[in-house]
Formats: sequence, structure tokens, C-alpha cells
Amino acid sequence: MHVLILGGTRDAMNLADLLLAAPQFTATYSLAGRTRRPLPAALPTRRGGFGGVSGLQQWLSAHHVAAVVDATHPFAAQMSAHALQACRALGLPLVRFGREPWVAGDGDNWQHCASLSAAAQRLISHGQPGQRILLATGGSTLHHFDHIHDRHFAVRCVDPPQPPPRFSSWSLIEDRGPFQLDDERRLLREQRIDTIVCKNSGGKAAQAKLLAARELGIEVIMVERPDIAPADAELFDSPSVLQWLQTRLATALSSQ
Repeated sequence: MHVLILGGTRDAMNLADLLLAAPQFTATYSLAGRTRRPLPAALPTRRGGFGGVSGLQQWLSAHHVAAVVDATHPFAAQMSAHALQACRALGLPLVRFGREPWVAGDGDNWQHCASLSAAAQRLISHGQPGQRILLATGGSTLHHFDHIHDRHFAVRCVDPPQPPPRFSSWSLIEDRGPFQLDDERRLLREQRIDTIVCKNSGGKAAQAKLLAARELGIEVIMVERPDIAPADAELFDSPSVLQWLQTRLATALSSQ
């Protein structure tokens, strides 16, 4: 059974390790190629886009894929939509390997925004000159904020952003999670952060900054996830995804 994993997350890497040890599956790991230094996968890996829905359909058919796992980032809405359309057209099962979203708790000061543009507007309308902002939304999103010139942005991302942002004052924190709580406390204090702007990516790897913000009384502007049409199933851990695939394989074999 050939499985395509649409990857790009640490969760996807964990699933790749499980499938490598499962002899009943042949799997391919796919990366969009946006990160210049992606984490290496244990499985055979392809990089780059498919060329839209039709290109993905052609690839799935040509490589005799029997099931697709969408383990992309929760904000990779276009790729998830293309996967859904291609799988529906070919009658292939699709499982989304998701992450539970973060939820504000007692002591949190979260401001919810529907988009990155809305988050930028909130900084303008509710912030003040000299504000120091930890911008943890990814290097490809900085253009949403580059019209804000009277704040300092501490930009955290995996790769240096290209092209560089047009902020009047900014610093680069080149780092990759998972992040530890002690390190996040130290970062927020050393950078004198007033506000964090981040996406509601969910999961544990990047959650520590939210716990540190709660302790330190720092505001969080939380960009909520885009709406994505449901797949055949949505699961939240690697063993459950593997079990789902094994069930699909058993069903396929029994129908032959």
C-alpha cells in the first residue's frame, strides 16, 4: 500500500518513522520546499509543489497511491484543499493528521484575530510607539506587518527571511522548536517583549512561549486558523494515524 504523506511538521516526521518500520506500507514524504533547511525525513522524499489539483491527481495516479495523509501545517489551507479535491476526484481515502488548537486559560491575555492583516491592524490601533513585539508567524508572513514603522519586531523563524522585512527596527531570532519554558522566559525578558503575535498552530513544540507570556503578563495576539473542509478522518497522534491506515489496508485486501 503506497501512502503519500504531505509533510512539513515534526508530527509528520514522527509518522514517517512509524511507517518506515511498517513493512505493509510503502510511503513517500512530500515537502513544499518553502523551508531552506527542512528536517530530514526517514522516508523517500520529494520536494516542491505538484502543480495544483490536477498535478497532484496525476502524481497520485502515476505512483499508484492508495491513501493520503495530510500532515501539513494547520495554516497550509491551500495544500489541504488541493489534497481534498484530488482525493475526492480519485476516490482515495484522506486522513488529516492534525493538532489540537491552543485554548486560552486563566491568566492569559489573548486577543483573537481572524487573519494576519487583522493582527497587524490591532497592533496599529491598540499598540503604541516603541512597543516590542515577538513576531512568531513565519518568515513568509512578514509583509503583513511591514507598514508598521514605529515598533521593534523580534522576528523568530527557521530561516532568515528573504527578502528582509522593511521594518524600521527589527532583530532576527533564527531558531527552530521545540522550545523550552525556561528558554522562552529568558527570551521574553531579554528582548523586553510587550506583545507576542503568533498563529494558533497548536501542539506542544511552540506552546512554551504562551506559558511564559502568561507568567509574565504579556499580551498575545492569536491569529486563528483558516477554515478547512473535513477529510475522511482527523486524528491527533501518529499511532492513531497508523491504525487508520492499517484498517484501510485490511478493508482493501478483504475486498479483493
